[in-house]
Amino acid sequence: MSKIRPPELDDRLSRGDGPFVLDVRPRESYQQYHIDGSHNVPVYGDLRRGDDDALRRRLDEIPDDEPVVTVCKAGVVARKATSVLEDEGYDATTLAGGIRGWKGYENETIGYRLKSLLWRVM
Repeated sequence: MSKIRPPELDDRLSRGDGPFVLDVRPRESYQQYHIDGSHNVPVYGDLRRGDDDALRRRLDEIPDDEPVVTVCKAGVVARKATSVLEDEGYDATTLAGGIRGWKGYENETIGYRLKSLLWRVM
């Protein structure tokens, strides 16, 4: 299963060839903060409980003709969403670090910069 890092996603979105960004967090969390242009399908709790069908029932909200990047709080549940989408034939990947990683990237936090350094080393 592949991941995309925040700078790469930001670059693709700013170039206009960005993927469909699927945020699976609860609606309230999405409304508080989200990636511009992302789409909310709030199945976070369902996926955490192992109910993969919650996302499958909403596939009509997700285009199947373009890449999809899944987003959650920290990336764990988004990996589950990515797995479900891949099983259904989608070209899907997960945002590394989730929305926390995205916020760290946007705010250039020390924590994000350290993670970014580790990614380059590994």
